[in-house]
Amino acid sequence: MPISIDQFNEDPSGALDIQEGTNPYRIIQFLAENEHQAFTQTEIHEATGINRGSVGATLSRLEDRGLVRHRGRYWALAEDDRLASYAAQTRASSASTTDDYYGEE
Repeated sequence: MPISIDQFNEDPSGALDIQEGTNPYRIIQFLAENEHQAFTQTEIHEATGINRGSVGATLSRLEDRGLVRHRGRYWALAEDDRLASYAAQTRASSASTTDDYYGEE
């Protein structure tokens, strides 16, 4: 389905534009859940189950988009308002799934 040229020219910086279930999504989700830590590619592979060879390529593409950063062997979520909002939503979602509503008196 075609889109208007105005829509084509709009700056997509307001949205992450990452599809759920993809390798970039899984890596961003993992890093957002652990936003105060940095991980090696091996640790990201082990935590997400993404093929070891795909992790490095995906991280490089995410870095090109400004969504992750790295220093040496370690990778972390970039300092970006979109990602801070995403991380907050991820934490809130995780907290709500662990609430024990039935154990309350």
